[in-house]
Amino acid sequence: MTSKLTIAVLPGDHIGPEISQAAVRALTAASDVFQLGLDFKTYEVGHESLRLHGTTLRDEVYQAAIAADGILLGPCDNGGYPPLAEGGINVPGKFRHELDLYANLRPSKSHDSVPNSRAGLDVLVVRENSEGFYPDRNMFQGYGEMMPVEGVALSVRKITAHASNRIAHSAFQWARRRRNLVTIVSKKHIFKMTDGLFYDECMKVAAEYPDVTCNSMIVDALNADVYQRPERYDVLVMTNLFGDVISNLCSALAGGLGLGGGVNAGENHAMANASHGSAPDIVGQDKANPISMVRSGAMLLGWLGAKHGRSDLLQAEAAMEAAVNEVLSSADTRTSDVGGTASGSRASQAIVDAILRNGRAA
Repeated sequence: MTSKLTIAVLPGDHIGPEISQAAVRALTAASDVFQLGLDFKTYEVGHESLRLHGTTLRDEVYQAAIAADGILLGPCDNGGYPPLAEGGINVPGKFRHELDLYANLRPSKSHDSVPNSRAGLDVLVVRENSEGFYPDRNMFQGYGEMMPVEGVALSVRKITAHASNRIAHSAFQWARRRRNLVTIVSKKHIFKMTDGLFYDECMKVAAEYPDVTCNSMIVDALNADVYQRPERYDVLVMTNLFGDVISNLCSALAGGLGLGGGVNAGENHAMANASHGSAPDIVGQDKANPISMVRSGAMLLGWLGAKHGRSDLLQAEAAMEAAVNEVLSSADTRTSDVGGTASGSRASQAIVDAILRNGRAA
């Protein structure tokens, strides 16, 4: 008998509840078809939690989420929260930091039917998620930015051999599941110590994977080349800020940010969340593209499948991705941000229908 897996659903802010519900519906359909035994528990976070409880993340919700097998987190309006002293906890940041979710995985793939989609693009950005040019992630105590005198601002970047080494292992392990090619992305000729250290650690790891081809690119050159010759790239591994920027570029090249799924993963925990923001400008209009969140949920199944050695979870991940591709094939089931005419709820229902129809036919 299949053991039950609990998924903590944290809907987030603005369009977060809409697209999180779409992901839950898709995951429920996959669970029914493949008999996965998924059990969903939903908890308020963000502005709704702040309104009801005076904090964006209650401790009991945090504890329930980390006790679950996986976390599905909708987009959060972190910039719109009050100071920490007034209850404004950075929700994804707390999970990322305390659970050491050091690998941010963001795939982007072109689709023939999507306008402005760059043919030949099929990449996975493996972004180091625990340090780098992010001031909340690179100090044991205090903050990574400072203003010693008026008109002078400084920012500190931390790069460690430990974090560089483990993100490189993630990249090469994922390359083995894909097309066996890793590109190390850096600015090592300018940031000779920090990017130099990152590059050196990646190259050490490359020697442990002789079956995977490894090359390197300077980040600004990659920025142009991934547009001109996207078929040259498979897995891209890079430091935090570069990964944030390049993954959004790749999502745009795939057709739009609404297509970009993502998972924040560590050794023992994983949190699925879309790679875009909470889009307050379209909340309640049924315009939000559910695909980013559905893909994130599918990736969470893939992570759980690898962790538990369960092929049914990997099959369900593939079925969800196939359903998304089917929905993208028709303007009637694509949302307007990717050249379609469908509402968000129509697209969501089409994904569910495709999962159930294809799964029952298999």
